[in-house]
Amino acid sequence: MQPVLLIDFGSTYTKLTAVDTQARSILGTAQAFTTAASDISIGLEQAMQRLTEKTGPLEFSARLACSSAAGGLRMVACGLVPALTAKAARFAAFGAGAKVIQTYSYELTEQDAAEIARINPDILLLVGGIDGGNSDVVKANARVIAGIEGTFPVVFAGNRAALADCRDTLAASTHPVYTASNVMPTLGKLDAAPVQQVIREIFLQRIIQFKGLSQFSDILDGILMPTPAAVLAALTLLSRGTSRRTGIGDLVAVDLGGATTDVYSIASGDPINPSTYLHGLREPYVKRTVEGDIGMRYSAHGVVEAAGMEELLHVSGLTEEQAAQGLAAIDRDPSVLPQTEQDQQLDFALAVLAIRLGLIRHAGTLEEIYTPSGPMFRQTGKDLTQVGRMLLTGGALIHAEDADGIAQQAVRTVDPHALVPRHFDTVRDKRYILSAMGLLAGHDEDAALEILLQHFGKEETHAAAK
Repeated sequence: MQPVLLIDFGSTYTKLTAVDTQARSILGTAQAFTTAASDISIGLEQAMQRLTEKTGPLEFSARLACSSAAGGLRMVACGLVPALTAKAARFAAFGAGAKVIQTYSYELTEQDAAEIARINPDILLLVGGIDGGNSDVVKANARVIAGIEGTFPVVFAGNRAALADCRDTLAASTHPVYTASNVMPTLGKLDAAPVQQVIREIFLQRIIQFKGLSQFSDILDGILMPTPAAVLAALTLLSRGTSRRTGIGDLVAVDLGGATTDVYSIASGDPINPSTYLHGLREPYVKRTVEGDIGMRYSAHGVVEAAGMEELLHVSGLTEEQAAQGLAAIDRDPSVLPQTEQDQQLDFALAVLAIRLGLIRHAGTLEEIYTPSGPMFRQTGKDLTQVGRMLLTGGALIHAEDADGIAQQAVRTVDPHALVPRHFDTVRDKRYILSAMGLLAGHDEDAALEILLQHFGKEETHAAAK
């Protein structure tokens, strides 16, 4: 037996998965509350005790960890063109442990600088200009940023002709400076991988500073990546497979939490109709979006605001008074679980609408336009209508009586111009293993894929949908 311990330091729970890489099987899982406010190693020790009760003592050949316990880095982006700045920032944040909270375009003003100082972001991304293009704006913005009080790090990933000037300007300030190759080297082409790697490094530096973790880290082989990156790695491996074994193909995954709804897609999303052309930037094959305003508990009101009370009542079958009572109970205690049929109806509707909103925001859109040669369709973003598999994770879905019904209802009345999946099978991450398998993929890719296929393969997927 070759046991490996996989640890996910989550914002709420520290989750452990023990696997036997030789037998390619899961030996056991356990979790405990993440004790980040006091000493994060306490929660880890509690989870270890619970794991040992299930598996007996194990001598681990490796201990690998990922973490989201610090929350995503609050990132501000400064660039040139508004739409491109926002898109570049979002792509840079995918799976890198960051969340974009504000973007600025063109030259920064004094008012912008004052606002950035008030925000005091965890990281500032400075972009702008294709290589060989405009460099004046990004240089001017570097000078403004250098004058902002604070010690938040600045990552430069803009026009390479401005790199040296911007680096020197910022190096003379109070802000640590990091550089990466241009996130948009040519017009219409994004290259986010280098800046993502820099952001991940900053994220992991912050994670290590957690109380107790630095002292405990000597028995770990390392905190290798943020949890979102681990989940992305697992989903990508499951979809694509390896050179020795194929994966299951295109997929979408939804992680429905109490505060956020995360959506992942592993698919090209290219137009499928000859009369459709792609407008704007081509999105990455591997994509993740985080909707911070919609969730089952802390962001329940965000679901209602985005979908509308009328739609909540329609999906739940509740009266407005009943829905208001349920939402008030969630406000009083976000940890409350449904106790009555009325509570279950409200939870069902919140889950349906959160998934629907998350998928719509993640997927592309289709717009009919008229040209001299006749009507055409313009696609913006990814076309996911043909994706036939959806993975479901997050407590609200894992423990739901009819998670498949929730997912199917979520897309039933979606506007046809929203390019969300239409006909799909579902499977649940019943044992919370996605992040663990993403970690294992870097240690033993074949074992990770085998375990993923055992839990999410075609036979398991179809069985879950029946």
